Amino acid sequence: MSISRRTVVTGALTTAAVAPALVTGAPEAAAGKVGADEASHKLLMRVVRVMYPHARFPDGPYKRTTDAIVDASNKTPEQAKVLAEGLKDLKAKSFEDLDDAKATEHLKSIEGSAFFGQVRGTAVVALYNDKEVWSLLGYEGPSFDKGGYIKRGFNDLDWLPEPRITEL
Repeated sequence: MSISRRTVVTGALTTAAVAPALVTGAPEAAAGKVGADEASHKLLMRVVRVMYPHARFPDGPYKRTTDAIVDASNKTPEQAKVLAEGLKDLKAKSFEDLDDAKATEHLKSIEGSAFFGQVRGTAVVALYNDKEVWSLLGYEGPSFDKGGYIKRGFNDLDWLPEPRITEL
């Protein structure tokens, strides 16, 4: 029995297209990214806001962080499955409708889960590496491209008392 190259390539492409849906059990994996639909994105953004609450932060940094989580979670079928199952559980608990205290309590109850670890691992980096967040927190950004902190006022803290200098 002879198998043509065309049959092998066609079979491989079909498997690559269908495999994410089979692995995750989620139909949205075959159609696109898990968590990219509007309802899931909104729910995930709520999770990030509860994990990292900052009253002064607008929606922009949280939206960009949520996008980063979705992108990172869709890099492998296993990570997509973790995200899909975590979102399913949050929807079942009506997480989006919980007040902040109950939402925090729920997140504390799942903090050992793969979903929580995956979301937190991406969110902490994405949120606090956002330049809009830097300005909101008063961080001027990295100094190496501006000559270092020595040339940028490393000693410009006016709220600290002057150090006492004693010689031995």
